[in-house]
Amino acid sequence: MIQTELQSLVPEMEFIIIKSVFFQFGLAIHQNDHQARRRFVEWAQNEIAVVADFHKRILFSDEAHFWLNGYVNKQNFRIWNEANPQVYVETPLHPEKLTVWCALWAGGILLQKR
Repeated sequence: MIQTELQSLVPEMEFIIIKSVFFQFGLAIHQNDHQARRRFVEWAQNEIAVVADFHKRILFSDEAHFWLNGYVNKQNFRIWNEANPQVYVETPLHPEKLTVWCALWAGGILLQKR
């Protein structure tokens, strides 16, 4: 969800968009990332000291796609077996799906379906 859409959902808040690529994509944390993590922690500590309700401005969000034909994205699944079953399942090129975006914050739950 783009920043303007988020701000239209909760216009009275001034959110700062920070995307966590480490958790989203499962990327490894490298030696060089230490300085960036330290800068982020120092920034957050400063914000907590300066802005009284900073903790109320933290918003955790994610989105998921649900295919209406029963398809499940198994990209992140791992199935261990002694032999490859060599099973092929035909699926439509563009099946219907429902996308759900949800966010949790101090003000409650924001939910959007597309």
